[in-house]
Amino acid sequence: MMAFMAGAETGARAAPSRWRIAANVPMALVCMISCAIAQTDEPAMAGDAPVEMETLPNLQPSDRLLDDPIDPIAPGEPGFLLDRLAGEEEEAQRILLPPAVTPLPPSLLQAGTPEAAYGAFQRGHYLTALDLALPLAEEGEVSAQTLVAELFAEGFAVPRDMEQAAFWYGQAAAGGDPVAQFKYALMLLSGRHAERDVERGRALMQAAADQGNPIAQFNYGQILVERTPGERGLMDALPYFEKAAEQGIADAQYALSQIYLNAVDISEANRDSARQWLLRAARAGYDTAQLDLAIWLVDGIGGESDYEAGFRWMQRAAVRGNVIAQNRLAHLYIEAIGTRPDPVEAGKWYVLSRRAGLNDPVLQDFFRGLTDEEQRQAIEAANSFRR
Repeated sequence: MMAFMAGAETGARAAPSRWRIAANVPMALVCMISCAIAQTDEPAMAGDAPVEMETLPNLQPSDRLLDDPIDPIAPGEPGFLLDRLAGEEEEAQRILLPPAVTPLPPSLLQAGTPEAAYGAFQRGHYLTALDLALPLAEEGEVSAQTLVAELFAEGFAVPRDMEQAAFWYGQAAAGGDPVAQFKYALMLLSGRHAERDVERGRALMQAAADQGNPIAQFNYGQILVERTPGERGLMDALPYFEKAAEQGIADAQYALSQIYLNAVDISEANRDSARQWLLRAARAGYDTAQLDLAIWLVDGIGGESDYEAGFRWMQRAAVRGNVIAQNRLAHLYIEAIGTRPDPVEAGKWYVLSRRAGLNDPVLQDFFRGLTDEEQRQAIEAANSFRR
């Protein structure tokens, strides 16, 4: 039985891990907590092209045909996470006018309260929400300031204006609103739409985290790990990761699984729960967690081996576009681990991972040993693959 922890030799990096959330804060937490998966360089990007199959018998497929590019590999992203800094994409004049779902009660139009503004916002009446919130924001109402910032940041019914959004996020952050503290912290840390101020950004991120914002908790945990490398930093960050994980942040659940498994100063109860946290992150759609869970199940890490479950999770991660999972899935098909042997499927997943830049001499030799017809079928299956 091969140990999947070793990994294939890589010549390029697989699709980048989603380890960082929206903040552009340089983090290296995955490496610090001993992730067992070797990452490759980012794959080249181009469109699919059909393969001239008539030339197949006269050349080495691994040297030429596998260079056909495919769509760029993108990491899996749980839907509930912020996937970009508010206003990161420059769409300054975009105006979003979705249809109203429900009519706005007349009482809301007359009420000068933040609740009225948010009620209009939730019903899709964005201009009304702005009309109701802006006077309150100018009077110093913190929640109204955050709402005005959101309207400008997203371009809801008004032209997108990130300078206005940054101003109102800053005002609301100073007033203690945790959502605004998180959003403005991202701006300060990245230097986008606000003058870069790392110390203030970190302080606001901590303030938002301490008020219970789960994404801020995860991000502040990363800041602590970066600030103090090694196990001490991990232990400092652990309470924030735990709180974020409990609130459903898949990245934090993944981080928790790695820390619980690898850190020294961890209780046995927590160590025994590592696989469960990894499972929760995998179920949220985080493809790196799906890959790791498959490896843990095949190799018996954090619990008993379950080859069939390991195969299924590897397949999920591969279908989502995780290049390393595609490589490992080919090995599972070859060695009949958790599935029946299937040389064509093995060849297909090898072709996809090789095109993305991951070099595996073992799989290359396997592919060259296939019949011409098996090679043809594998390449056609790879050409047809769509995530």
